[in-house]
Amino acid sequence: MDAHDEELTVDQLAAKVGMTVRNVRAYAGRGLIPPPRLAGRTGYYGPEHVARLTLVRELLAKGYTLAAVERMMAELPDGAMALGVFETLVNPWTPSEPEVLDERQLAERAGVPHDPAVIARLVELGIAERQDDGRLRIPNPDLLRTGLEVIKLGVPIQAILELLPKLFAQADAVAKTYVELFRSTVWRQFADAGLPADGWPEIQRTLENIIPLAGQALVAAFRESMAREIETVASQELGLPPKTLPSTG
Repeated sequence: MDAHDEELTVDQLAAKVGMTVRNVRAYAGRGLIPPPRLAGRTGYYGPEHVARLTLVRELLAKGYTLAAVERMMAELPDGAMALGVFETLVNPWTPSEPEVLDERQLAERAGVPHDPAVIARLVELGIAERQDDGRLRIPNPDLLRTGLEVIKLGVPIQAILELLPKLFAQADAVAKTYVELFRSTVWRQFADAGLPADGWPEIQRTLENIIPLAGQALVAAFRESMAREIETVASQELGLPPKTLPSTG
């Protein structure tokens, strides 16, 4: 296939990345994308333009200022692999697509009466995001689904809402531990070597694999800790020494 077959006009580029033509031109004027290939008076844009504008859009959506985005993009090395690495850095690993539902559907799933105060708390915690049409966008359906299953087991929803901030804080602490491990070892060696072009593929693979591997290690450690805690609490509640309880493994 001819490379030119993959090129887009500015209108096609804007539609592909979900921006207005005006914004595309503005970002091009600020140097966030390289100049297009000119054929007469028409500019043509390729995959790198799509990748960079998509990244700009995602960074702005995450709350970065345009000035901050400009600094990051200016420091970004050329090449599709470097773009892929940077996208991995700014995009959280999400195992499932977001869901959209209304408040009463959410209450029905939980098997509880509709309570606006509970919905407001879910929005405050970031579990749900209210859309312009009044419906709720659930960024991480797996997290919500797990909470709903716990509610069905008989745990009061207020107890879960009180637990979530503690859970998030502990998850943040674990995440920081793994990220700092990557930063102080693999990334530091790569940076000290001058960010060589042939090293980007390995950085990409490491970033893509570190989250699932960290998750597996965390689950394994959690199972052991959970078993010990259950045995301890059960022995306290039953008044029995831990060794007399059935194995929790």
